[in-house]
Amino acid sequence: MFGRKKKGMIPTISSGVAGPLGVLHLPRFWSKVLLDSKGQLHEDYPACGAGFDQMVLDGLGLDKDATLAYINDNSPTYPQFEAWVSENGSFDQAAVDELNGAISGYNHDDDTRGSILGASGINDDGSILDAVNLNNLDDWYELHANLD
Repeated sequence: MFGRKKKGMIPTISSGVAGPLGVLHLPRFWSKVLLDSKGQLHEDYPACGAGFDQMVLDGLGLDKDATLAYINDNSPTYPQFEAWVSENGSFDQAAVDELNGAISGYNHDDDTRGSILGASGINDDGSILDAVNLNNLDDWYELHANLD
């Protein structure tokens, strides 16, 4: 226990989870940025990456720097964050539906899929293509691999 390097927390909220606003990935985005602001996000995970994180920011009309600053400066609860998103974003139900469709319909490339499935000992038979489920498997693998 003493002298071990703290690796940080693996975010395990799925990109397939939505909060009361109905926006997929938004709870995961909030949790990653919040963990990072407290120095507790695992070093292999970006607080705000170029994939689903940026898709959510763009889809909701949120300024990246302002959003990250809000979370970093205020450590909001999730409902507080959603209220801020509602006040500071520019979106309607059609935009949410389009964003959710883009997230749920996104597939990783063949190499990424094969790597994730291989690490988890799952045969790549073409039955798991979507990034949401592949990312879940990757998170669960990493969580297990990082247990002491």
